[in-house]
Amino acid sequence: MKMASSSSDKEENNKFPLLNHSPKPKLGGIRTIPFIIVNESFERLASIGLSPNMVFYLMNDYNMELATTSIILSLWSALSNGLAIVGAMLADSCLGRFRVIALGSISSLLGMTTLWLTAMIPQLKPVPCDQLNNSCNSPSIGPYVILFTSFGLISIGAGCIRPCSMAFGADQLDNKENQNNRRVLASYINWYNASTALSAVIALTVLVYIQENFGWRVGFAVPALLMAFSALIFVLGSVFYVKVRASKSLFSGFARVLVVAFKNRNIDLPPSPCDDCYYQGDKSKLLAPTNSLRCLNKACIITNPERDLNPDGSASDPWSLCTVEQVESLKTLLNAIPMWSTTIMITVSMTQTSFATLQAKTMDRHLISNFEIPAGSFSVFMVATLIIWIGLYEWAMVPLLARYTGNIRGLSPKFRMGISLVVTSIAVAIGAITESVRRKMAIEEGVADDPNAIVDMSAVWLIPQFALLGAGDAFNGSGQIEFYMTRFSKSMSSMAVALCTFGMAIAALVGSVLVSTVDNVTSSGAKGYGELVSAEQIRISNVETSLTSGQRLVIPLPCMCLNNTDGEGGAVVYMSYVVKIWENLSSIGDDFGTTVHELDGVNGFDQSQVSPGDVLAIPIPACSSANLRWYNESLVLPNGSYTLTANNCVKCSCDQHSDLRSPVLHLLKLSLLTLRLWVRV
Repeated sequence: MKMASSSSDKEENNKFPLLNHSPKPKLGGIRTIPFIIVNESFERLASIGLSPNMVFYLMNDYNMELATTSIILSLWSALSNGLAIVGAMLADSCLGRFRVIALGSISSLLGMTTLWLTAMIPQLKPVPCDQLNNSCNSPSIGPYVILFTSFGLISIGAGCIRPCSMAFGADQLDNKENQNNRRVLASYINWYNASTALSAVIALTVLVYIQENFGWRVGFAVPALLMAFSALIFVLGSVFYVKVRASKSLFSGFARVLVVAFKNRNIDLPPSPCDDCYYQGDKSKLLAPTNSLRCLNKACIITNPERDLNPDGSASDPWSLCTVEQVESLKTLLNAIPMWSTTIMITVSMTQTSFATLQAKTMDRHLISNFEIPAGSFSVFMVATLIIWIGLYEWAMVPLLARYTGNIRGLSPKFRMGISLVVTSIAVAIGAITESVRRKMAIEEGVADDPNAIVDMSAVWLIPQFALLGAGDAFNGSGQIEFYMTRFSKSMSSMAVALCTFGMAIAALVGSVLVSTVDNVTSSGAKGYGELVSAEQIRISNVETSLTSGQRLVIPLPCMCLNNTDGEGGAVVYMSYVVKIWENLSSIGDDFGTTVHELDGVNGFDQSQVSPGDVLAIPIPACSSANLRWYNESLVLPNGSYTLTANNCVKCSCDQHSDLRSPVLHLLKLSLLTLRLWVRV
């Protein structure tokens, strides 16, 4: 009976296996997409929401100048975009996309939380400057370390999430058995792009409004909470994800080609055609490399089959022999670099929006009497134009243009990239004209040196340049991706996104160098005088609108006068010097060849401590210095007045009623004999 019963049970189990065995759940599919899109959208929402008003946070709370702030933000953008390549490499060759995205979510959350803490805890920020006396206390390095740590963590998060998120979603939907697989993937990409664009619009409007009206504490808390929600949603969907294992990295393949080609640099190329002379690999359809960049062909030459190949035909050492496909992939990438480089300056124009934000801050931003657009929200016009142009081109212009061009995409990728260059150039020109008008009005109204003043000019004049930048980005983005896709093999599809991201990183670096150079040139008039006079003050004090070598200028400077001898019978002039951050009397004395004791005696200090913004008188030998020319160029406030003689020696004169501590301003006429003074006009 027991045997019969057992046999009956087995038959029942075979008929109804689901009653006794837990089936393996199906992974991936459309149900995973909301988790992925929400994660990416909220990360974009949080990070983009921090950018527009960050220029004001650094200037007001960290006592930074505009140029310094712009450079820091450009470097931050460069780091975020540059790390995207590192994130892609980690996902492809080491950790896999799921782990990299999870790591990035945690890093972004930590970074945004740290940034929020800088707004919450006063001790984590530098001591505010004394606006009445226009002086700042010497800051410690701690607040800046914490600030830049938060920036670094946010950049790591962006570098991990952005290059992997779209591909991770495609992994969930990639089903070879589904006849509509291609259409599903295309639909997913459209929804993905739409969600990121919508995130940018919300960030540039809602989050910017919160920061401007509720302060930094609330303004930074909201992105941190959004990032926490993003990380939580992504982790909750982990049980449903298809987690593709990491495989060989395309980047390591490029490195192998370069290394092997260098090793084989002395090997002669085989006669053409010679398909058996090259290593094709297992699944490669390419039998021989092309004749372009022939030096790389040496990486796939089989010099000794017994040594180079295993019995199964595979390469015995990947760092001694590469496949033809690997060589051709690297050639394709190198051939695309010239076209890629032309798009860098387009992106440079789009990374300098911090200046436009500051412009908007000084203009009338009212559309109607009771509604004022936040200064940081003007970038939304660029994003909105981008969305409109993409939709207009895809749905209206492509069918119409295809009839005349014969191209199913309407215009070729190169042509669209060319249009982007023209449109972006026009946008930059319009921006320059707008700034010239705004600056002229600020001078006429006497508020050129007041960053908080509002000129009588509507900020609506900024919209055309933002709209044109958005249109240029629409043509450049789609054209650039299609250009790469039509030339790269399927195995290099991820390289298209990587090139665009790397281009943004390079553009941010170029932008920071550009800002630094322009700042050094245009502010040299003020910096050459110890920052005691601004370029605008020099401009106002002189009728001339252009400068030539040897021209006489009127320079408004504070009066400073001390003894004109050094006690040993030598002539002495006193250069005025403004103390910078992290400087002390010892370092200043080393720079100018004097001692702390002399500086104490000249300036009458009770204690040898100085703060940034303090003005020091520094004794300098008038005619005995080895660096006399340099001292002449940097001389700011001598004893009353001075002239440069034919021997480049300084002659001093001093009014007995003058005093070092007198704040009275007077006009000092300088004869610029051979000294070229660069002042922006």
